[in-house]
Amino acid sequence: MAKKKEKKEELRVGVFICDCGSNIAGHLDCAAVTEYADSLPGVVYAKENLYTCSESGIVEIQKAIREEKLNRVVVASCSPRTHHPLFSSSCKQAGMNPYLFEMVNIRDQCSWVHM
Repeated sequence: MAKKKEKKEELRVGVFICDCGSNIAGHLDCAAVTEYADSLPGVVYAKENLYTCSESGIVEIQKAIREEKLNRVVVASCSPRTHHPLFSSSCKQAGMNPYLFEMVNIRDQCSWVHM
């Protein structure tokens, strides 16, 4: 019996880079990180935000999920210990599988090490 080929879902990744005021942007070139993220395979949307965890930042993520048909989201910002539930539930509310959301802690692991 022949096996059915599974149809692969096209990757449509959105990457959101947070300045966190000067906490991150004071030590990292967030514009360059955003530009690099935008050049990666599968990334169809990349945006730098002043505060991604703010209400306007969350609205922007949800709008991008809907308008750009994102099926993966990466947020590069603060600690996932404090912010993962907020971003994960926001992705779910916008219709995306929350298990296809990932956080990168660039504040603690990339910025604050230079303070």
